[in-house]
Amino acid sequence: MARFKLTLEYDGAPFVGWQRQDNGPSVQAALEDALRALTGRAVEVVGAGRTDAGVHALGQVAHIDLADERFDGRKLREALNYHLKPAPIAVLAAAPAPADFHARFSATARAYLYVIVNRRAPLAIDRGRAWQVRQPLDVAAMAAAAEPLLGHHDFTSFRAAQCQAKSPCKTLDRLTVTREGDEIHIEAGARSFLHHQVRNIVGTLKWVGEGKWTAREVAAALAARDRAAAGPTAPADGLYLVSVAY
Repeated sequence: MARFKLTLEYDGAPFVGWQRQDNGPSVQAALEDALRALTGRAVEVVGAGRTDAGVHALGQVAHIDLADERFDGRKLREALNYHLKPAPIAVLAAAPAPADFHARFSATARAYLYVIVNRRAPLAIDRGRAWQVRQPLDVAAMAAAAEPLLGHHDFTSFRAAQCQAKSPCKTLDRLTVTREGDEIHIEAGARSFLHHQVRNIVGTLKWVGEGKWTAREVAAALAARDRAAAGPTAPADGLYLVSVAY
């Protein structure tokens, strides 16, 4: 039995999320169906993280175990991409991995990007791939308000009610807010994240950008340890899992 590490890109729009579910197509199911077509047997795909419905990935990582010795990394990548058509999923790389490699538990860091398009004109190219906010946003204020969230905290105020993590405490290593033309990029990095943590942070920072809140109120929301104390959950459209480090 050989273990392979897969690096994946996908458009999350047509999927109910990463995890196989009964209520619609998932990224995991598409990959497992492609592997069944390729090998003639059931192969479990284990991902580094369970992205939600509509969330995209530029560098999701997964691992699989294959008993078939026909494949090296290149052949596996090409064969999987063939069987994945027409699903908007691409295997960017496939490489042999040690037997103890685990896509989720071996990860040491994850990076996410959230894209806001801040303009009045409707989205054409980026529809479904960014959050359009028509009201002008103050990026400098958003960046300043992000600073109190850095470091190790109890992030209950930014945690979804259905989050299954054992603890609400996480260490946020990076949280930046920058503008490139009409686009505002919010980048977050940590070893792991709570369910909806990034989207809840983005929704809160949007309030700051609109002038509704200040950095002091963001810090107070964090200290409250109460989901009702923070801002709304940003739409899934603008969120991308950028990379997973090992």
